[in-house]
Amino acid sequence: MNKSELDPDTSPEAEFGAFLRSSREARGWRQEDLASAAGCSPTHISALENGRRRPTSKTARQLDRAFGWDRVFTKKAFDARSTVLLEGFGQYVDQESKARELRLFTLGIVPGVLQTLSYAREIAAGAVRRGSITPDQADERVAVLARRQAKLQRDPQPVIHAVLDESCIQRPVGGPGVMAEQLDALVAFANLPHTVLQIAPLTIGADRAFDLPVYILTFPDRSLMSYAESSQQGNLERDSSAVLPILTTYYQLQAMALSQADSVALIRERRKELP
Repeated sequence: MNKSELDPDTSPEAEFGAFLRSSREARGWRQEDLASAAGCSPTHISALENGRRRPTSKTARQLDRAFGWDRVFTKKAFDARSTVLLEGFGQYVDQESKARELRLFTLGIVPGVLQTLSYAREIAAGAVRRGSITPDQADERVAVLARRQAKLQRDPQPVIHAVLDESCIQRPVGGPGVMAEQLDALVAFANLPHTVLQIAPLTIGADRAFDLPVYILTFPDRSLMSYAESSQQGNLERDSSAVLPILTTYYQLQAMALSQADSVALIRERRKELP
């Protein structure tokens, strides 16, 4: 079975997979051996160990029986399923850290990789007030973001193309100080040598290419991956041929968006409205 290097900090699935792999190897078992003992397929074990599949309670119970443990995998599977991360996002984050180019579009809020931690905490706090997540989950969400941003500070740094719907800079998040800091961070981001920042103005209207956040990754071998999400679920697309039409649509969006110079000017105008 394919074995990939897995960073357990990238997602709950990755943490579960890394623990499962280390536990199996400590017993001297092959994936086939564990699959036979647990009553599932080697392919399923491989997917779990590589973080490609979220563990179900049934699978966790099978693993506990195979190892002769009392609810060890059951508890870890529960933690993985109760995460604040949408399905598929943990796998996307793991791949994001390997990409040569990132292209992203968001609306409503500044995208995670461009957020200040103060801004991120305000977004998470809003989710807590709505009852969507717990305070501990809010802390987890910000911690995941911080690790994600740190992984992008590598050598060589990936090229990042970011198109933000104008609503991202118009929607107030936190107090004026938090928003001012965030807008300043966007201007600083635009001035980096490996970034492109554009604002898609509200005047685009119905011609705006995307109505949901979209992320597109390009890897050193020029293969592609995309991730798109709604409020309830995420979808990770690994087939480059299926990503190509999304990439074409992204180029169309960039053509309709403001230039980087005009985008920065718009951000600075918004910044002047704040203390």
